[in-house]
Amino acid sequence: MTDLAQRDLIPPRSKDSPPLTGTALQSMLSLLNNNWQVVDGQRLEKTYKCKDFQEALDFTNKIGVLAESVDHHPEICLTWGKVKITIWTHSIGGLSEADFIFAARADQLF
Repeated sequence: MTDLAQRDLIPPRSKDSPPLTGTALQSMLSLLNNNWQVVDGQRLEKTYKCKDFQEALDFTNKIGVLAESVDHHPEICLTWGKVKITIWTHSIGGLSEADFIFAARADQLF
């Protein structure tokens, strides 16, 4: 996972870039190995458990700073003691390497 987090995070901007599928998708998922799930073959999702609302809010803010710094914005659901992150590359309607790099960095922030 550490190597993945160190890669350059450059989301594809062209709608012509194909999303990851099949073996390539599974290969990238295996690099995370931290309870991330692929949903409908198009999104990465994980729920982080926190001790209370403040810890969840602090983590959410860290994810927000990361998202702004790399111009790649996940869906974030904040509730008491939990933060659910859903990631995909909007421009291609699926998953790219950038999504997996973002996920690895989110794990590091947690």
